[in-house]
Amino acid sequence: MSHLVTIQTQVRDVMALTQACAQRQLPVPEFRTVRLFQTEATGYAVALPDWRYPVVCDVTTGRLHYDHFEGRWGDIAHLHGLLQQYAVQKTRLEALRSGRQVLEHSLPDGSIRLQIAVG
Repeated sequence: MSHLVTIQTQVRDVMALTQACAQRQLPVPEFRTVRLFQTEATGYAVALPDWRYPVVCDVTTGRLHYDHFEGRWGDIAHLHGLLQQYAVQKTRLEALRSGRQVLEHSLPDGSIRLQIAVG
């Protein structure tokens, strides 16, 4: 029996974020204060390909801070890919902590299907 789950992602787990960056071949996130055009943000900064400013992940609130100037300073698809991989890694970590086995399947449309063995 299978079930579909929709996940609204909040970035709160540094280990899952680090693993997601590794999977996407991005630098390790660094905790720091970053200038974002006219403001500053503090958290785990992730440098996305061809983005003028990094994405800053506040793991306390789960919120992301970034400025891509409506796509002119960075392709939002890179952020979506990071969030997708974060959700996969967070799900994997939680399943493994519960003693469950996880199988990952990449689908032709770019989505990822995870199968978690229960019992």
